[in-house]
Amino acid sequence: MARRLTAAALSLLSLIALASCTGKDAPQQPQGAADPPRIVVASGQDVTGKNGIRQQLIDAWNAREGEGGYRARLVELPGSADQQRSQLLGALQSGGAEYDVVNLDVTWIPEFAAAGLIRPLTGAAVKSPGDIIPAVDRTSFWGGERYAVPFNSDVGLLYYRKDHLRDAGASRTVGPGVTWTDLRNLIDAVNDDSPKPENYEEGWTTQLAAYEGRTVNAIEAFASAVPGFALTDEDGRYAADEARLTAGVTELRERTATPYMLEEASGSREAESLSAFAEGRTTFLRHWPYVYPSLYETFKGNLGVTRLPGKAVLGGQNLAVTSNTSEQRAAKAAELIAFLTDPDSERCLLRAGFAATRTSAYEAPGGAPECRHASAYSSGASASPTGESAEVKAPDQLADGVSYSRDILLPALREAVQRPRTPLYGAVTQTLITELGALYGPRPPGDAQVAKNLDEALSKVLPG
Repeated sequence: MARRLTAAALSLLSLIALASCTGKDAPQQPQGAADPPRIVVASGQDVTGKNGIRQQLIDAWNAREGEGGYRARLVELPGSADQQRSQLLGALQSGGAEYDVVNLDVTWIPEFAAAGLIRPLTGAAVKSPGDIIPAVDRTSFWGGERYAVPFNSDVGLLYYRKDHLRDAGASRTVGPGVTWTDLRNLIDAVNDDSPKPENYEEGWTTQLAAYEGRTVNAIEAFASAVPGFALTDEDGRYAADEARLTAGVTELRERTATPYMLEEASGSREAESLSAFAEGRTTFLRHWPYVYPSLYETFKGNLGVTRLPGKAVLGGQNLAVTSNTSEQRAAKAAELIAFLTDPDSERCLLRAGFAATRTSAYEAPGGAPECRHASAYSSGASASPTGESAEVKAPDQLADGVSYSRDILLPALREAVQRPRTPLYGAVTQTLITELGALYGPRPPGDAQVAKNLDEALSKVLPG
């Protein structure tokens, strides 16, 4: 019998659908110069909903420019991240779309820079670079030059059901120091509870379908098992070996083995894993910061959130100026990037549910940070899939005086690990997805064999 979702859970799924919707038609591209002149920004869809915070910041820029000034226009690309990457590559290589600014996934910067599709940036494009979280800012560079400025960041977090643990008599606090051994012990307590929570099946879920989520989970496991682990060096050359890969594969397999992980997680993406958690079928969930406000609205005081055990992967998007725009427009595009990534814009992004890229955005925990840029042009970013104004109500202050933003999100960003930095990232992630798929087949080979196959495949893909 199909499970019935609550209205709040349906809202959560609608939010994810909005973020991952493929759409039927590509957005209409600008055909030429306009009066007043325009700066066109190409980006993926905004997970904060209709008239989301990115559009609000664009509106604030336009208002500041006034009549006769440059007008910024946001073009949202349909499809998954891979589809958006392909669209941007095709458009910039062919010159078929007049994009001046592109909002790129952090893993795409080396590829777009090496291909000459984005240009190095001067200091005019970034305000107070020392305020940007160092781990986040490193994603903006390639070959020793800055090609982008961090816009919004991302990092894996651990969500959990306090009521499941309380009912099972599990008294251990799930805090930033929690380990995978602690998690397994807590899951054992829930599994041994009688009766179990309504709809409960297994302890935790994540995103292990054959897409980027599998790569993210793999890198988190590899980096947790092997201190200093990296698949590539700073020049994009292959830097791993069979021994380190074997340790990483073993860690990934142990994390995702029954009876701890929900079996369907091997085919889950963000939407499916969120659905399982919202329905109460798991106690723990690995997901991203933007779902925190909606999850809190669903579960209120029964929701917990903390840092992932071990290492967490860094995500996010950075703004870059395209190479095919004119020098005059490029200069104005750099001004727009400086505005969209300045300290106030980052406070606006954090208030809307994104992970901010600047340390200063996290300096005043306890409530939603002040957002001056967008506040005059909108009543607040909408985290609602239907577009109604939805001021973030999730608390910053958690139990025992812990601040969500300052004590959980900021340290997670500071200590996050990057995925392989290489212009060949598309080939690398596809190799990881394919070779690690053997772990979730009907007859999985041993860890050493999976690692051997992965080592051979990556050696063929990467130089060095």
